[in-house]
Amino acid sequence: MPPRATVPRPVGTVTRGTTNPNRLRRMDRWIAAVHGAELRRAAEPVAVDLGYGAAPWTAVELLLRLRTVAPRARVVGVEIDPARVAAARPYARAGLEFRHGGFEVPVSRPPLLIRAANVLRQYDEGEVAAVWRRLCARLAPASESSRGGLLVEGTCDEIGRRHVWVALGPEGPRTVTFATRLGSLDHPSDLAERLPKALIHRNVPGEPVHAFLRDFDRAWAAAAPYASYGARQRWIRAVRDLTADWPVTDGPVRWRQGEVTVRWEALAPRA
Repeated sequence: MPPRATVPRPVGTVTRGTTNPNRLRRMDRWIAAVHGAELRRAAEPVAVDLGYGAAPWTAVELLLRLRTVAPRARVVGVEIDPARVAAARPYARAGLEFRHGGFEVPVSRPPLLIRAANVLRQYDEGEVAAVWRRLCARLAPASESSRGGLLVEGTCDEIGRRHVWVALGPEGPRTVTFATRLGSLDHPSDLAERLPKALIHRNVPGEPVHAFLRDFDRAWAAAAPYASYGARQRWIRAVRDLTADWPVTDGPVRWRQGEVTVRWEALAPRA
C-alpha cells in the first residue's frame, strides 16, 4: 500500500473567534470604494476572508458588498479551526465557500483581496512583519494594468464603531486608515485602542503614530466651533487641517464617512 499523503498543517493559531453581524462594514465599505475597480477588471476575482471567526457572518457580508462593485467576485472564508469551517459550510452558496487553513491561504489562484480583521491582535508585535510578508506573497502580483492584490489587516471594536487598518500590496504596506462612527467619538485619539498590532505598542512619545494622534486631537479641538454643524463637519475640518503636516491620501468624500487615510511611511514605527 502506498504511503498516505500528509496534509500540511495550517500556519497560525486559533483566534478567540469573536464576531458579530455588520462588524466589518466600515472596512468593507472602504475596500469596495478603493479596490472595486481592480476587482471589476479581473475575469474571476477571488477575495479571502481570513480568520472569519466562530460564525460566518463577515464572509457572507463581504460577498454581498463586493458584488455591488464587482458582480463576478468570489469569496473564500478561511479558518484555522476545523470546527468553525464545518459550522460555516451550510452557509456556502454560489460564489462563497469555506476552507480549513491559515496564513498559507489555501486557494487555487492568487487572490485580489485578503481581509484579515482582528486576526493578529493576539500575536506578538515581532511576528507581524513575517505574517505580512507571507500574506503579501500570496496576493495577485502587480502588472502593467494593475497594482495587484490588496491585503487589509486591522482591528475594530466588537460592534464596528471604531476601526484602524493597514492596506498592503504585493510590495508591502501602503496606507493606514482610521474609521469611526463619529457620534461615538470624544477625541480622535480614542481610536488608539484599535490600532493594529504593528502600531498599538508604538503609541508612545517619540513614535510617529503618537505624534499623529496628538496632532489630530489638537486639530479636533481647534475645529470645536464646527461642532454646531455636527460631528461630521468637525471631523472634516480637523482632517483638512491635518493635511498641512501629514500625507493624507484621501479627500472629503471619504472624510464624510468618518475616515482618514495616511501613507504608511508617515506612521511606520521607528527602527
